[in-house]
Amino acid sequence: MRYAVIGFALGVWAAQQYSALPAAQFLLCGALVWALLAAVGLRCGARLSARSKWVLVGVLACSAGLLWAGGRAYWRLADALPMQWEGRDLVVTGVIAELPQTLGDGVRFVFEVESAAAPLPRRVLLSWYADRRSQEPPPTVRAGERWQLMLRLKRPHGLSNPHGFDYEAWLLGRNLRATGYVRHSAVNRRLADAVAQPMLYVHRLRESVRERFAKVLGERPYTGILTALAIGDQRAITPEQWEIFRRTGVNHLVAISGLHVSLIALCAGGLVGWLWRRVPSLMLYLPLPRARLLAALLAAMAYALLAGMGIPVQRALLMLAVAVAAMLSGRDLAASRVLALALLAVLVVDPWAVLSAGFWLSFAAVGVIMLTLAGRLQTPVGWRAALRVQLAIALALAPALLVFFQGFSLVSPLANAWAIPLVSFVMTPLALLAVLVPLEAPLNLAHGAAELMMAVLGRLAAQDLAMWHQAAPPAVGVAAACAGVLWLLLPRGTPAPAAGVLAVAPLLMWTPSRPPEGAFVATVLDVGQGQAVHVQTARHDLLIDAGPAFGPLSDAGQRVVLPYLRAAGVSRLDRLVLTHGDADHAGGARAIVEGIPVSAVMSNQIILPAAAGIVRPCRAKDAWEWDGVHFRVLHPPAEDAGLRGDNDRACVLRIEAAGTAMLVASDIERGAERVLLTHWAGELASEVLVAPHHGSRSSSTPALVQAVRPREVLYSVGYLNPFGHPHPQVWARWAAAGARNWRTDSQGALRVTVGAPGVAVEAERERRPRYWHGR
Repeated sequence: MRYAVIGFALGVWAAQQYSALPAAQFLLCGALVWALLAAVGLRCGARLSARSKWVLVGVLACSAGLLWAGGRAYWRLADALPMQWEGRDLVVTGVIAELPQTLGDGVRFVFEVESAAAPLPRRVLLSWYADRRSQEPPPTVRAGERWQLMLRLKRPHGLSNPHGFDYEAWLLGRNLRATGYVRHSAVNRRLADAVAQPMLYVHRLRESVRERFAKVLGERPYTGILTALAIGDQRAITPEQWEIFRRTGVNHLVAISGLHVSLIALCAGGLVGWLWRRVPSLMLYLPLPRARLLAALLAAMAYALLAGMGIPVQRALLMLAVAVAAMLSGRDLAASRVLALALLAVLVVDPWAVLSAGFWLSFAAVGVIMLTLAGRLQTPVGWRAALRVQLAIALALAPALLVFFQGFSLVSPLANAWAIPLVSFVMTPLALLAVLVPLEAPLNLAHGAAELMMAVLGRLAAQDLAMWHQAAPPAVGVAAACAGVLWLLLPRGTPAPAAGVLAVAPLLMWTPSRPPEGAFVATVLDVGQGQAVHVQTARHDLLIDAGPAFGPLSDAGQRVVLPYLRAAGVSRLDRLVLTHGDADHAGGARAIVEGIPVSAVMSNQIILPAAAGIVRPCRAKDAWEWDGVHFRVLHPPAEDAGLRGDNDRACVLRIEAAGTAMLVASDIERGAERVLLTHWAGELASEVLVAPHHGSRSSSTPALVQAVRPREVLYSVGYLNPFGHPHPQVWARWAAAGARNWRTDSQGALRVTVGAPGVAVEAERERRPRYWHGR
């Protein structure tokens, strides 16, 4: 059975690697062939050899996973927003289906569509911002309310960068088949205060709990942590607190999952056991073992509902339900069989779970705990046993953490040994008690425990060696490291433990290749409507711009550029060039200088306190050489050339290697282009151009096109951006001059390799396509 479940899981995982779904007819034929093979296996199984049976079971299980995941994908993708309705005003009636999220200048919520003038997906993710003209905030919205709203929607679309977060996969897994925003209109109105649906009542209860926690605790710093433990809403946890959790490896403690659900189940089972012993007559109606198991399951279900039944909570509840069902059946199932059944149940319900880091980390952690506590490792009792388990988990999860997050916490065993008891036995029970009884004391005590926990975690996170950062490793290294970890976790007496160490060591020492001397690689990152370009030579790293600000608490520097640099193995920037002060180019600058060491900054318009002392102006004729690659600033001139506006004063940089050049033109417009042509007309020719001002109609004049004559033109633009960049006339102008056009919104990050062989451009969405991209 375990072998078959692993085969099914491999099939589900393989289906999520499709670049395009097979034709529906192919899936139907595959299902018929599968049924035929299964019938043959049942009829002739007794005559097959043991090896043939294993092969047949493996093929059937793996193909079942492929067919199941493929069929579910077809079903879900069919609920799509037609392209002709993108960006158009639509009046829609529906229900706010989940707990709304408060933003800095608005609110975000899931909207279940009931009626509309166009064929719309059933569930969409909406934002409702303050009115730009009057600054009037949106009205208060609550879960379960029915609204009529004027919407502007678009199909699921996210940023696409090497090793970046796949927002489109996240939306697909949560069945959110369009995103958009509420237009300010007189048609927007509340139609009903509460819709009679059971889950909506649960969300209203969660909302009332969140409001009461905020009222009792006010502005105290750890209100968000207690809210997360009680109702699964993590959105009030600050970025600084998340950074502490990341550096200490305790993120899982504030994301309701198996640990919390199991804790509630154990508490409920223990309480029923105590009651049954005090009132023996209860055993006449229900034996104690069954009563404890049922109470544990019911309590876990209630907690899962209170936590919002998110994907990780559903996964934990399914695992517990499978274990309880196995024990209620009276069958003595091995722990590994229970884990396999839970894995099967999770993938049947949610085949997209394999795209989540939490899926792999949670099942791996449970497997390691089972291995450790089952006696396969000789472990002492008490605190030594707990520390041994934490060390085993830290070791086992390290390869997966390097794959998903390019780093892991070195202080995680100590941090978890300190935080788990506080969260499990103090903070969570007190937070849940505050849900049940209208008393302030439990919340105040829980917040005091949170303060105590965070004081120690903050000290651990502040240590320079708290984190091990590593470039994203290759698949072969990860596979070898996983085998090595498994070898190290085998019982004492296993021969050659050094073999496990030797298998793990290359992963920790691996560094990605860099360009050779006299060559460079430039990556135009997909940051939406903005710009961030990473240039790497043999021994140096340059970042040109830092991407846009996405909101008061989020920017491309934090969400896109820093994760990309970590995955690329960049531990220090030799130079940061901020071409000008517009938010779409410099919005992420602060996160960059605070998140990674920067040796020097070139900027004319941006003041960065964190970079004081290393900033110098960006002026024409500034030049330097790194590893045989020549860098020269062409604009702005040192003298005032009558330039108007920040765009025309932006830095323009030309990079040349092996006689091949790339021109990064920032946001210059016609006036700056004339100045540039006056001073550098004979030196503008470049094989690669990052288009000026994202392809705006106010730039890329015919004279500049004639002077540069590029083979490749790259546009850093946002999907369905309100400016219409790149303008069709500009796109056609460069194409008519013989250039090949590229754009980040539809092709993802653009990687340009420049060296002796010439120029090569690679697009991330074309390098790693998935069937849900653009769907």
